[in-house]
Amino acid sequence: MALLSIPDQGVQITGYSEIKDFLNQRGIFFDQWSCEIEFNDQATTEDILNAYEKDLQPFMNNGGYETADVISINSLTDNYSALRAKFLAEHIHTEDEIRFFVDGSGLFWFNLETESVFNLLCERGDLISVPAGSKHWFDAGEKNPFVKAIRIFIDMSGWVPHYTESKIELNYLDFKVTPK
Repeated sequence: MALLSIPDQGVQITGYSEIKDFLNQRGIFFDQWSCEIEFNDQATTEDILNAYEKDLQPFMNNGGYETADVISINSLTDNYSALRAKFLAEHIHTEDEIRFFVDGSGLFWFNLETESVFNLLCERGDLISVPAGSKHWFDAGEKNPFVKAIRIFIDMSGWVPHYTESKIELNYLDFKVTPK
């Protein structure tokens, strides 16, 4: 279940409809898909994509998306500290960043500049599309990271991060998700 936080205002939103409305009003697509399949560590990208093909294909066809893959991050991920640092720096992409969480969780942060910085804890079953050009960063967690997500692209080169160098993310390094 997703959790939206606005740290500077001490606000948390937990209801699916409220989160969806909040994000949609800001041009961020959010949905929750049925996620009943559990995968072991030996599951391949093909296993995971095939398991969700009935949901993925219509979504990809409607959005003009060409390809999908799976990202899997855990405590055994090589060079995780460097990978985490890369995601933690505020950046934009030239195409939408779409993730469907099939397991685990991760925290998307948004700096839309017209309002307070906010974040969304995405968990199993959550689908998010960060619009191209949106300033954001992502944290899989400092300790015991665990993310297994389907990534959806028009062109994978559009996912290359373009860093803003704003350093705003440094203001939120101590934030901890604490559901009320």
